[in-house]
Amino acid sequence: MQIVTVQHYDAFSTEPNKGNPAGVVVEGSQYSEQEMQEIAKMVGFNETAFALPSNQADIRIRYFTPGHEVDLCGHATMATIYALQTQGFLVNKSSITIETKAGILPILLEEKGEKLYITMQHAAPQFVDFNGSKAALAQSIGLNEDELHAELPIVYGSTGLWTLLIPVQHLASFEKMSPHTATFPSILKEMPTASLHPFCLQAFDKSADMHARHFSSPYSGTIQDIVTGTASGVMGAYYAKYINPEVIYPKTLVVEQGQELDRDGRVHVHVNKVDNELDISITGTAVYVKELKIQI
Repeated sequence: MQIVTVQHYDAFSTEPNKGNPAGVVVEGSQYSEQEMQEIAKMVGFNETAFALPSNQADIRIRYFTPGHEVDLCGHATMATIYALQTQGFLVNKSSITIETKAGILPILLEEKGEKLYITMQHAAPQFVDFNGSKAALAQSIGLNEDELHAELPIVYGSTGLWTLLIPVQHLASFEKMSPHTATFPSILKEMPTASLHPFCLQAFDKSADMHARHFSSPYSGTIQDIVTGTASGVMGAYYAKYINPEVIYPKTLVVEQGQELDRDGRVHVHVNKVDNELDISITGTAVYVKELKIQI
């Protein structure tokens, strides 16, 4: 039996108890995969990240939900890089690479005053059609089918982690959303383990371009993700592919999330085209909240 120190950071916010909480273990090489999973389950956040040495990049990061390991997590990456930089592990570094199960990804670090901004490259965007029942899908998040956007497609999207992108007509629908998580796999026949990501082109903040919520796969052991980095990233690719194909690059979109849970957060999504392929990155920050002691 041992005591594990897990640091709680809130990502996509500079204010504690806003944005998205993540657990960070800065010396993750001490723990086996089974122990990492046990730690993540006991912490209970959507993701807990473990920093490890890498032979291919500056660091390796593994991400665990309470239920299973995932390939990539935007908010836990923000939290981990912020923790490593502020604790002296990344002295005089303005750029690094991270090894993840989604690939080797570059990270840029920029200090502005007392704030550290972290820009995270995403994997190449991928999309797969959703061919299931729109009525059942809407019902699974507490909406009627006519609240979904009539003209924009519902598709699975990934820039490192698969989610179902669900365009919704109006901002008013988001407050009443209520996920029936257990029904998701039967509706998501193409990708039963995917999460659901409803979004719209209206926002509470006039400076934001999109508003979103994020409902977890029932296999992850959580209900919803408060502010999502990977899903925000793929929203940028969706915007360029389906909403505004004539977009002038580079384009930065501001995505707001978390207001319904009183944990307002912001993700800046950068959309560019390189060699005729969409190139996606996100910028955010994090803030230290407290230290957790977990017994395993």
